[in-house]
Amino acid sequence: MSSSPRPSVLFVCVHNAGRSQMAQAWLTHLAGDAVEVRSAGSAPAGSVNPAAVEAMREVGIDISHARPTVLTTESVQLSDVVITMGCGDACPIYPGKRYEDWPLDDPAGQGVEAVRPIRDAIRQRVVDLLISLEVEVSGEGTSV
Repeated sequence: MSSSPRPSVLFVCVHNAGRSQMAQAWLTHLAGDAVEVRSAGSAPAGSVNPAAVEAMREVGIDISHARPTVLTTESVQLSDVVITMGCGDACPIYPGKRYEDWPLDDPAGQGVEAVRPIRDAIRQRVVDLLISLEVEVSGEGTSV
């Protein structure tokens, strides 16, 4: 675990423009500041996927100001849990970290209709993650 009293989670996908951004936003929305959360990409895009922005806006979460960031060794070292979403071998592995791979469709090039089920699947996985971390799920209108 990190030296922080709260768990730290890193979401990683290739472009850090869709799945990992939605996961970061869901975790922040549902756990508030009870969990330290970050996201990164092995080959970050120039901006967040507009369909992901729209899909999250539909559930009252604004990710329009989010910016893709590059995956660094330091971000992995600072995290207790590393969730990968298709980053393959680009994600460094360190002993003592909890790793999970969430096989989710890539929203790149998809319309909002195709992104909605990805958004909803990510939300459920985030809820399950919070339960496993023994963090209370809050978030407005949330039911577990």
